[in-house]
Amino acid sequence: MATTATGATSSQILHHTTAFTSAILSQSELRHHIFSTLRRKLSSSGQFTLKPLNLAAETLENAISTSNASVQSSSLRLAQKLLFSLTETTFSSFLLSLIYSLSDQPTKSSLSLLQVFYLDPSLARSELAPTLFEELFLVHFLPVLQWFNEQRSLILSSLSQNVNHDADDYSINDVSVVIPCSKSLSKMSGDQALELKDLERSYEDVLDENCRVFVKYFKEVLENSDVNRLISPPSSVLKQKEKAEELDYHIEDKKIKTKELGLKNGRYNPIWAKGERSAESYSSSKSQSPPFYPQRVSLNILKKQNSLTTSSNLNFDSEPESISEDNSANSCSSESEAEMEGNNREIALLEYGIGNSLTQKQKQPIFADSSRSPDYLMADNHPPGSGKHTPPKDFVCPITSHLFDDPVTLETGQTYERRAIQEWLERGNSTCPITRQNLHSTQLPKTNYVLKRLIASWQEKNAGPVPHQSENHQDVETEPMIKSIVPAAFPNCVISQATKDRTISELRQAMTNLCMSEILKESERAVLQIERFWQDINIEPDILIMLSKPPVINGLVEILFNSVDLQVLKATFFLLCELGSRDKAVINTLIRVDSDVERIVALFKEGLEEAVVLIYLLRPSTTGLVEMDVVESLLAVLKERDNDLLKMCLKSKTASVLLLRQIIQSNEENVASSLISRIVCSKVIESIVGSLEAECAAERIAAVGILRRCIQGDGKCRNIIADKAQLAPVLESFIGARYEERFEIVYFFSELVKLNRRTFNEQVLNIIRDEGAFSTMHTLLVYLQTALQDQCPIVAGLLLQLDLLVEPRKMSIYREEAIDTLISCLRNKEFPAAQIAAAETIVSLQGRFTGSGKPLTRPFLLKRAGLEKNYRNLMRTEQLRNNPRDFEDISQEEEKAADAWERQMAFVLVSHEFGLLFEALAEGLKSRSAELYSACFVAATWLVYMLGVIPDTGITGAARVCLFKHFISIFKSAKDIEDRTLSLLALKCFIHDPEGQHDLTSHMKDILKGLRDLRKSSPLAIEIMKFLSEGQDCSADLWNHKELVQVDSSENGEVLSIVSFNDKLFSGHSDGTIKVWSGRGSILHLVQEIREHTKAVTSLYILQSGERLYSGSLDKTARVWSISNEQIHCVQVHDMKDQVHNLVVANGISCFIPQGAGVKVHAWNGQSKLLNQNKYIKCLALVHGRLYCGCHDNSIQELDLASGTLSTIQSGSRKLLGKAHPIHALQVHNGVIYSASTAFDGVAVKIWSTTNYNVVGSLPTTSEVRSMAISSELIYLGCKGGIVEVWDQEKQTRTEILQIGTSRKVLCMTLDATEDILFVGTSDGRIQAWGLN
Repeated sequence: MATTATGATSSQILHHTTAFTSAILSQSELRHHIFSTLRRKLSSSGQFTLKPLNLAAETLENAISTSNASVQSSSLRLAQKLLFSLTETTFSSFLLSLIYSLSDQPTKSSLSLLQVFYLDPSLARSELAPTLFEELFLVHFLPVLQWFNEQRSLILSSLSQNVNHDADDYSINDVSVVIPCSKSLSKMSGDQALELKDLERSYEDVLDENCRVFVKYFKEVLENSDVNRLISPPSSVLKQKEKAEELDYHIEDKKIKTKELGLKNGRYNPIWAKGERSAESYSSSKSQSPPFYPQRVSLNILKKQNSLTTSSNLNFDSEPESISEDNSANSCSSESEAEMEGNNREIALLEYGIGNSLTQKQKQPIFADSSRSPDYLMADNHPPGSGKHTPPKDFVCPITSHLFDDPVTLETGQTYERRAIQEWLERGNSTCPITRQNLHSTQLPKTNYVLKRLIASWQEKNAGPVPHQSENHQDVETEPMIKSIVPAAFPNCVISQATKDRTISELRQAMTNLCMSEILKESERAVLQIERFWQDINIEPDILIMLSKPPVINGLVEILFNSVDLQVLKATFFLLCELGSRDKAVINTLIRVDSDVERIVALFKEGLEEAVVLIYLLRPSTTGLVEMDVVESLLAVLKERDNDLLKMCLKSKTASVLLLRQIIQSNEENVASSLISRIVCSKVIESIVGSLEAECAAERIAAVGILRRCIQGDGKCRNIIADKAQLAPVLESFIGARYEERFEIVYFFSELVKLNRRTFNEQVLNIIRDEGAFSTMHTLLVYLQTALQDQCPIVAGLLLQLDLLVEPRKMSIYREEAIDTLISCLRNKEFPAAQIAAAETIVSLQGRFTGSGKPLTRPFLLKRAGLEKNYRNLMRTEQLRNNPRDFEDISQEEEKAADAWERQMAFVLVSHEFGLLFEALAEGLKSRSAELYSACFVAATWLVYMLGVIPDTGITGAARVCLFKHFISIFKSAKDIEDRTLSLLALKCFIHDPEGQHDLTSHMKDILKGLRDLRKSSPLAIEIMKFLSEGQDCSADLWNHKELVQVDSSENGEVLSIVSFNDKLFSGHSDGTIKVWSGRGSILHLVQEIREHTKAVTSLYILQSGERLYSGSLDKTARVWSISNEQIHCVQVHDMKDQVHNLVVANGISCFIPQGAGVKVHAWNGQSKLLNQNKYIKCLALVHGRLYCGCHDNSIQELDLASGTLSTIQSGSRKLLGKAHPIHALQVHNGVIYSASTAFDGVAVKIWSTTNYNVVGSLPTTSEVRSMAISSELIYLGCKGGIVEVWDQEKQTRTEILQIGTSRKVLCMTLDATEDILFVGTSDGRIQAWGLN
């Protein structure tokens, strides 16, 4: 063990770590590079999942980029929470250090950063934080470096002896000669090589262990709160692997000398280099063997051997040109011990080999003449005495022909310069340049540091730049040697200069023929030659410049105009595309002439697919694309399978998708809708779906945009897309996409989950949540915090749906953030579009959709409110628009899934912050925007309705406080019956709440009229009316009537019959007159008076179709009147051959009471038949082919007109001397028969069932009833004493008596279509109208 001399303070540690984290936070490229390194390290281990770590990194990036303090704080908090839940790794610790740094917690940041060095010291010091390692750790590791240098010396000393015995060509007795590194390595035995490798591994292990020891020490210093307590630094751990024992070294006992460590010139490498001494120093010594390492050669010796090396090649940092043995030795020995100790840190840096990059670059060979062949630089060795050292072939990149600066070794085993191989891959190649093997991954590995250290060591021993050889200096004997060595050393890596020169010469000739030849065949051959050259050779910048010249481009365009050879045209497009993708000047040359662009478009339309890539590179405007009319050709490319086309910079399909996306984004809606229609009709939708899996991220995102617009424009394709799409690549694209592209992806997903099958929707949602390398929910949460205001509702809606898939009852940060966002958007009046989007998103969360993706929330609410007709009409329309198979009977399982989803979603929405959403919806209902008002109304109705379905959440009161008055207002003022019904559906939910009952009762007068209007169309109105009528006081108010108007028609005699239709009232009088009245409002206005009957009009009857009015008279005729116009006119007259006392009509026949016994059935063709001749009939009712007869003897009979069957409902009482009690009125309503007579047995009105003829009720009135009218809730009895009794149909209790007049009898009554107005005809010729108050 060895102890360090000085300790560290917490301020020093914080200073270094804070400086490092600040630099990382301020430099995005450096930060992303480190993140990439950490990801690669973890993915190679296979022990950790990268998904949550990547999400934490993405959250951190958002926090760094945002200027909003609250958003930054929230993002940091989310990232920190996520990292705490994960297993500790280098990546997580590094992220935490940055998070703490942003949160202004430097101590915690420093502790997390030190943990990175503890978990993976090798990675931390070599790739993540080498500068921090130098400044903080390395100064304490001098004993380790000295120990390692001594171990290396022991191994190399034996090697020196071997070299001395084997080297026949080198003699230390003559001169000092540079021994090449490769030569020395070739002299090593297998055991020696293994020793060196084992030593290097041991060296790395010792450094790792010391890093961990000092991490603990630094942490203890940081966590020390006692300022008086001093913490001593630990001892360095020195372990020699071969002897497996610890050696103690002390800095005080052993002084470090730079000459011994080899620090004089360049970077120290513990394996391949030993301390440098001058050649003369070794010559004067009496060693028996030359050293292994290359030695510096003095100028005097070189001159004596007639070397061609100049003195400029022998400069060593600050040393003078002429270095003598004495000067060198004196320089070494004159350094004092104090100076050495003062330079400990500098020595350590040099020994470790960090921070000397500038020196390294200066020492690399610089080639002034680029035209010279690189072969001169690649020779393995040189003749003795030449003084030139070319690098070994393994140190040279086969692409650039220069020494490696950042070597990377591919999976094929070949090593390349990082920048060179990166450019190779970016050109679209996916193979190894030498082996041509396909690469499984195009992500480059980390730097080959072993090779980089070997190169650095070689450069230290060959400090002078490698010179260029010229004809004036080249030795005659060395030339054949070079020529013989080069082909053998580099058969696959470098193309010989002669071959390259010849190829360039051929290229120049081809370019000349292309531009100058007037013979088309020569120009075509030139194009093919250039294309082959491009395919075979890596294009260098100077060649690219030559090919990009306007004359060459114009020559290629001329080929497009004149050639008909398909191969030539394809090659031409290939070249133009490759050149245009690399040089914008080429594109500028092409677009300068309109005819050139027109020719390119024309060839594309003629079927040359390659042209589409060039069209894309020309970057035409959307208007220009539309004018080109290339849509059909673009669709044709998508229909074709991928062909073996030339490997261009861009695939034809990719270019087509990108161009279609550009057109579909057109501001002209007709252009976009037309394209959508053509895409769907041409059945290329599946091909575009396939582009979601494309390698090109731009193509994937463009496909997302096209599919999203297709879904919105024609919802029929939604199911196809959902069935075929692979969403994982799209999810992967989200992380690297631009801001607007991210929203496009989210918008696409939100539209995709609007399928008309709930189970399908949930399957797609599960795919979105689970697939991809990143956590979709966390990614959306991070994106939500920075999304634009009008985009937030879409993102929040999707996030909320994903969250609902798991444990909907538990608290969730995703759910809370999503609902909070929806509420804040609803309330943000500065962004109306965001308000509307938020309200519509809440409506769509109900989870039911049509085949075209429209929410079914409103239709389903109408169905639940009793307006099923509206729902059926909508579904019928959708069925006609879409595939009928999509509307087959939905299975019970599907319905259960939809109901379960609706309950879960409603529960989480209404439970959030004790009904906070209701407040936001109430604010939306005050908006003047029709869209916002409508969406908020539907959303509020749905959620209030669901309060009665989901478990009691205790927030009904909150909903009532926020929304009750709004629903009352809508019910009173809305003109649309659907809106009134929906508001009634919401109000019904408050009936079960005591406070809601009180509020509803207090507003009864405000809603009574609306309830009466709706009672025919919606059972809800009846239900609420029943509730309001439960109390006696309420009942009186509910059925209160008042007289609206009274008209006098006494000049026409009695009013014998009366009937209402729409806004018209028809009355029949005893003098044969028929009058037509306008019944609008509270005024009866006489429209027409006609007298074509000669005697009293006893009956008026209108069929449900409403096209005809039938009148029966005592003049033995029945007339048919057309009432479709304002004025009525008679269209038919039927001779009934008997007086008509009461007339009822069905299709094709009429039934009436004649003068005598029985009832006559008269067909309109003139035939008639007398039935039931034994009875004197007093009144009739005809329902569904059954004729009900009220007889003079108080009996009631049913006559089946189809079969002639006669049934008795009530038997009559025949009295010879007593007074008869005839049935004066008979009505059939909702399967029940109402019969009215005198109260001879205490009951004037009886109620019978039409199915079994049993009495089901009675009205105990004592008045003599002469006529009846029945509404949905009330029974009106017209009595002989000039009164009308009003009875509650449900309770069978009298609610009111209307005084018609004591001196008149009520002869006839009818109700208008709304059942709100009662019309009464009296014996003194008056017509009265009574309305509900």
